[in-house]
Amino acid sequence: MAHETDFYALLGVARTASEDEIKKGYRSRARELHPDANPGDAAAEEKFKQVSLAYEVLRDPEKRRVYDQYGIDGLRGGAGGGDPFAGFGGLGDIFEAFFGGSPFGGGGGARTRQSGPPRGRDQEIVVDVEFAEAVFGTQKDVTVKVAVACESCSASGAAPGTDSETCAQCSGTGEVRQARQTLLGQMITASPCGRCSGTGRTISTPCPTCRGEGRRSENRTYTIDVPAGVDSGVRLRYPGRGSVGQRGGGAGDLFVALRVKEHQRFQRYGHDLTEVLEVPVAQAALGAVLKYETLDGIEDLVIPAGTQTGKEFRLRGRGVPVSRGNARGDLIVTALVATPTRLTKEEDAILRQFAEARGEDVAPPDSSLMGKIRSAFR
Repeated sequence: MAHETDFYALLGVARTASEDEIKKGYRSRARELHPDANPGDAAAEEKFKQVSLAYEVLRDPEKRRVYDQYGIDGLRGGAGGGDPFAGFGGLGDIFEAFFGGSPFGGGGGARTRQSGPPRGRDQEIVVDVEFAEAVFGTQKDVTVKVAVACESCSASGAAPGTDSETCAQCSGTGEVRQARQTLLGQMITASPCGRCSGTGRTISTPCPTCRGEGRRSENRTYTIDVPAGVDSGVRLRYPGRGSVGQRGGGAGDLFVALRVKEHQRFQRYGHDLTEVLEVPVAQAALGAVLKYETLDGIEDLVIPAGTQTGKEFRLRGRGVPVSRGNARGDLIVTALVATPTRLTKEEDAILRQFAEARGEDVAPPDSSLMGKIRSAFR
């Protein structure tokens, strides 16, 4: 049948129409063309379907953007045919309900569901990873309880020596379709067949091992690769390692959510690592070369003379690897000059000599109990 391709003209609105104007235009045209208002008028019914389709496209900002830029070819997913609404949510199903197939090529007839047992469900587990393992990458053995194919009945669900039968309710399709009238016309909905649980087959003599499921629970251990540079919240996907479906249904996927443990010293910010390092006052004043432990090993950290609190030292390439590349972040060490406490008499005397040499006034030495009492009342 012929189709008007200007969706805006179908709704009687301008190409700059707002969302409210598009909605009002659709309601006006829908009341005018609805089959209830035009009994027996095939042309009006056909136009009503076209108007409904135009509204479904223009009401959605993303579909409207593609249509405005590329027209119907854009909704096709490119010139050359195929499903004109691939990747646009449920619009293909709506069009199927209206027209029984694609109006822009790809053949006629309603889309049919592939019969057979449904796919099994996905599994997800949480795995704890040490900080250094997350930085450099590692392998982990994980154990997950999944549904596996029953060996006794070869996943058929039927007792050995027997076979399953085509479901009489759904005729082997695994789903039941229902048609209902709506404002947009006749809508067809499909749901899994309750008699065969969507498998399309029924079993009169179930397998005693799996009780007709065609599967059983089992702990499976897999070795997973933890890529270098991952952080908490990363989910790794392993196709086909989830649970198998009933009676020969395909396996779902295994998702591994990583949870990285905190490090005793380092904090992570993106691809950089940071640490606040206490530097004794003498080393900060006179300078020193410290043996500093990074995740890569022991390295020399040069503390220049006169280092103050807040001074940053950047060790390049000692941070977290950047995914899909050979680069790494940096390790940033921030100095915190540590003031000594609980001095010995010798240390106290040395510091007083140092203060005297610099002309600095300091509190007089008075560690006796009476001296402390007198100081409290001054």
